[in-house]
Amino acid sequence: MNILLIEDNLNIIKGLAFAFSKSEYNLFYKTNINDAKNFLNTEKIDLIILDVMLPDGNGFNFFKDFLKSKEIPTIFLTARDDEDEIVSQLMNGAEDYITKPFSTKELIARVNKVLLRSKNKNIIKIKDITFDLDRMILKKDNHVINLTSIELKLLNILFLNLNKVVRRGTLIDAIFDATGNYVDDHTITVYFKRIREKIKTDIIITIKGVGYRIDDEK
Repeated sequence: MNILLIEDNLNIIKGLAFAFSKSEYNLFYKTNINDAKNFLNTEKIDLIILDVMLPDGNGFNFFKDFLKSKEIPTIFLTARDDEDEIVSQLMNGAEDYITKPFSTKELIARVNKVLLRSKNKNIIKIKDITFDLDRMILKKDNHVINLTSIELKLLNILFLNLNKVVRRGTLIDAIFDATGNYVDDHTITVYFKRIREKIKTDIIITIKGVGYRIDDEK
């Protein structure tokens, strides 16, 4: 797991670097927003620890304007008098916050909790079917169902768009992007017929003439 610390206090950086070196996490750090942006454009990060006050900007604005769209779990490091703004950011998608001064053990505990929660979000269960978005594995009653790479890709698109109709044109484009082969409406119909035969659970809804949808049971 890769964690990015965005913080300009060298004492905090050194302390957290030492603490995280004893865990299973890889801790990277940047001391300003500009460097963090450049880093995030090229590297895969699983969680961000973000200070509110940085040399070239405000962490709250950075989260709202840049990080939120990337959907990376974020924990704020904040002063006690930022309570109102923190509540706003939590409502806006941030995962958690911790006030300075803080216990390193408490911060690591919060990191563990957030990452566990984030991981569980990527496993979707509907009826007796579970789909792991990260590993691209579909199970029925905890038994793996063998699907082709294209079948998995089509299901992945539906699971990523729960409760929304995915149009046939979108699915056709996805197959073309994956294989380079032209397909038509009939090909999509055949793929979903095969998927239904394999999973034997009625979770895929056909919207005639439009596309397909999977609904969350919650």
